[in-house]
Amino acid sequence: MPTVDRVEEHVTCLGCGCACDDIDISIHAGRIVDAGRACALGAAWFGDGSAPDRSLVDGLDAGVDASLAAIAELLRRARHPLIFLAPGTSCEVQRLVVGLADLCRAALDNVSSSTVFHSLLASQEIGRATATLGEVRNRADTVVMWDVDAARYPRLAERYAIEPIGLDVPNGRHGRRVISVTVRANTWPGADHHVPVPPGDEVAAVEVLAALLTGTTPRTGEGPAWAVASGLADLLLQGRYVAVLSDAEPSARTAGPPPASGRGAALWRLSQALNDRTRGAVIALRAGGNRTGAESVMTAHAGYPMAVDFAGGAPRYRPHDGTASTWLSRGEVDAALVVGDASALGPDLLARISPAASAVIGPGATAGPLAKGRAAIDTARAGVHESGTALRLDEVPLPLRGFLSGPPSAVDLLAQLTALIR
Repeated sequence: MPTVDRVEEHVTCLGCGCACDDIDISIHAGRIVDAGRACALGAAWFGDGSAPDRSLVDGLDAGVDASLAAIAELLRRARHPLIFLAPGTSCEVQRLVVGLADLCRAALDNVSSSTVFHSLLASQEIGRATATLGEVRNRADTVVMWDVDAARYPRLAERYAIEPIGLDVPNGRHGRRVISVTVRANTWPGADHHVPVPPGDEVAAVEVLAALLTGTTPRTGEGPAWAVASGLADLLLQGRYVAVLSDAEPSARTAGPPPASGRGAALWRLSQALNDRTRGAVIALRAGGNRTGAESVMTAHAGYPMAVDFAGGAPRYRPHDGTASTWLSRGEVDAALVVGDASALGPDLLARISPAASAVIGPGATAGPLAKGRAAIDTARAGVHESGTALRLDEVPLPLRGFLSGPPSAVDLLAQLTALIR
């Protein structure tokens, strides 16, 4: 163990959506030498605490003021700019970004439009019954891992879903029934029941399961969906509190085709059906970087979680005919400012952003995929160099603590940019 100058206890990690807030960071000579309790994703998120501190204009080194002036000019001259909230920002930064989009009459979007688009729309249309991870920990005696890749959420079972002793589950893992439903991901290790579902039958299986739980469909039927649903219904009805955890953002690591667009709606209907016969909830698992925070901040300040357009002087929700990808592909926006970690954006979206009419403000901006655009400014990393707030995947707010010195604060830079444009 290297020499340690100080230890920062109970630090919040944004390596995945679970946002573990029990990490102990050991620091020596201004660098992180150990992240106690952190998983591999958390250790990668913190790294050694170092971060680039540069600002560029047209790919060349420039002062921060010059880079901000270039971004302000880009946004002022644009007929209809796009401002994109990438992962890796605090809620305080996200709030300023919404205000900037309003000021510039810009289109505003985040990664949710390309990851959980259908699930979000379904929750708005039909509602959902969900819960916090704390409630799952304390009450769930039946846990269904619905196509969850354990490698994407390494401490989920340890902290919330399976192993911990809860108020109403005093025996912890021994008091829980764990069901692993596998569609694309590998089976959940140590589950009591393993239920494989062909990808093409997933939505039908969930719909039939919801119908069986509410008693609106007879138990006699044919096909793989009926066989899966019938067996699952019997297991779920034995639970006093059923928690269904589903990976809302399957990664390229998972096998098979991407989830069908109807999957989100089917799972939300299942969440309602569970409460017809027992108690239960469906929890959508999310990747890291405070993605849930971006949705919540946009909803609080613009009325909608994604795909908002301020071009008319008031927020307009355009989920079906306008997201960042479609705005760019149709030429509806002529400039783009990305705030956050641009390396977390998908390749399709990055390919549509014109380097000559783009800028980026965020951690690692000058070393990222948009560094050769009109301007790029490195910022502090939220939860390492800059304090603030983040939301766990269940929308529980957690504090972020800045414990190392680093690049300029994103909050300060956005405030200066807003003042320049005004």
